[in-house]
Amino acid sequence: MNSLSIEQQARAARAYILQELRKTEDGVSILKDKDFSARLDTNFITIFAIFAELYGYRHDCLDQLVDLITMCGKSWQDRSPDLQRVDKQRELDPEWYLSNQMLGGVCYVDRYAGSLAGIKKRIPYFKELGLTYLHLMPLFAAPQPLNDGGYAVSSYRDVQPGLGTIEELRDLATELRKAGISLVLDLVFNHTSNEHRWAKKAAEGDPEHSAMYWIFPDRNVPSAFERSTREIFPDDHPGSFIQLPDGRFVWSTFYHFQWDLNYSNPAVFRAMAGEMLYLANVGVDLFRMDAVAFMWKQMNTDCENLPEVHKLLRAFNALCRIAAPSVLFKSEAIVHPDFVVQYIDRYECQLSYNPLQMALTWEALATRDVSMLSQAIERRHNIARGCAWVNYVRSHDDIGWTFSDEDAEELGKDGRNHRKFLNAFFVNRHPGSFARGVPFQDNPKTGDCRISGTTASLAGLESMQDHAIERILLAYSIAMSTGGIPLIYLGDEVGQLNDYSYLNDPAKMDDSRWVNRPWYPEQRYAERHDANSIPGKIYAGMKHLISLRKNTEELAGGRAIGFYTGNPAILGYQRPGAKSSVLCLCNFSDEAQWIGRDRFMGMPAEAKDLIDGYMINLRNAGIHMKPHQFLWLRF
Repeated sequence: MNSLSIEQQARAARAYILQELRKTEDGVSILKDKDFSARLDTNFITIFAIFAELYGYRHDCLDQLVDLITMCGKSWQDRSPDLQRVDKQRELDPEWYLSNQMLGGVCYVDRYAGSLAGIKKRIPYFKELGLTYLHLMPLFAAPQPLNDGGYAVSSYRDVQPGLGTIEELRDLATELRKAGISLVLDLVFNHTSNEHRWAKKAAEGDPEHSAMYWIFPDRNVPSAFERSTREIFPDDHPGSFIQLPDGRFVWSTFYHFQWDLNYSNPAVFRAMAGEMLYLANVGVDLFRMDAVAFMWKQMNTDCENLPEVHKLLRAFNALCRIAAPSVLFKSEAIVHPDFVVQYIDRYECQLSYNPLQMALTWEALATRDVSMLSQAIERRHNIARGCAWVNYVRSHDDIGWTFSDEDAEELGKDGRNHRKFLNAFFVNRHPGSFARGVPFQDNPKTGDCRISGTTASLAGLESMQDHAIERILLAYSIAMSTGGIPLIYLGDEVGQLNDYSYLNDPAKMDDSRWVNRPWYPEQRYAERHDANSIPGKIYAGMKHLISLRKNTEELAGGRAIGFYTGNPAILGYQRPGAKSSVLCLCNFSDEAQWIGRDRFMGMPAEAKDLIDGYMINLRNAGIHMKPHQFLWLRF
């Protein structure tokens, strides 16, 4: 059989699987569904090729594949008619997520609305803001009180009791869908909590469940792995492994209560595929694929971004194309830019966070120099067609300075020293800093550090610095206009500040990221329509940007073209459209700046600034820009 081509092997495997399916009543029923059978034919070779490569050495490989396809068929049969209608609609408009109508919001359920019922009550506000995409941070059952913000999952089919039930989640998904809002949830693929039933059975010594994790009887193999892996959360534990009470060692990349799953075992792949398809049928439209870079382990590597990770993601994606074809993936890979882009593919992850643009927006605000951000937009922004960035100013997490040292060196900057400067600046340890961030995972041994803080506090609103509101709107103008889906951390649109109350909670006081996960700022939202208040000014500015984006067709899609302004403080990039183009200019300086008219040679003499509605003559004396002003010039 090994002498056969992969196509021949796939045909033989498919024939065997169909034969096995016909032996059961469920299998016969599955095969009668013409839509399912057609999608299986289209995607089977992808799944088979990956399965054969990763698990072909096992005697039970084909049996595992039979079980996987059977599970897929049952999942499709269980999918509601409403969701199947969405599948058909999106098959007719396969790039719906590239529209300039798209706008994302993200929040924690408990902190923003108390419960799933509370989120449902806020749907009118989400429509007021213009959201078409709502990412609810991890809401599944998790250890209490320590759970890494919900990323230590104890059950993928049970909501945290204080938030509601799985049926309430299903109902919320339905109501969001009626409002034109797609539901986004995290799917934590790399690990489970140590309270997950799989982990509990593994801790008891059950061989089948122990094989679902990386568990070893002594320190020998873990020590060998740790010679090439890095510490992710050194404040929690050294290395990549922790010791269990029975003396064994389990892989724990992140916190000690998060155990890494062993994807070299096909039973793990099949089990996680089952959880994914179950949630797709609850009504999830997009999955944020958490910590995907760490999913595959191999000795003598750093166990990050290995080729097998991409194969796993492609296989999971192909399963969705069969059983939940409208569902999309969003990668979360906060790694070197060369690796981030490797996850972005319409057959892998159609969407991806844009951590480099986010980090370099803050870098440019600190330095008043756009050279690194401009370089990134020109060199690293454009991705495969049919894919899109999720552009954000800040998230629930920390800010890591993930730029390439080689890129920095081209611009005369030493990467290590520049990161030290940025860390000092954003935690107010540098003269003249406007920021009030908090260090996260400050590692004196390696010099690594990341930054926590809300947009408003990092931009100077907490320290009552001049231009704070302008910095906030400038940063969001870039997220709104560079291409992809702009994402608002809800509360940013009313200038929410850092919340230091986490220091009084023993379960959170050692994790500074809780400073930028505040509770719902009721008073600020109450003031959002008061044009004289700070929340009102920020909200009005954000609403203006959102409205302009939704009415500017050039901002659809995911591509931007660099534009050299000749001024190190002014960022420029173009968004070409079918009939016209938009040139975006952003002044990162605290002072007025000028762009010479020579930069506009070859362009029309006049352009309309969409932000203020005025016509601007580009040929007279160039353009003078106020501190932190941004222009969207259509010509």
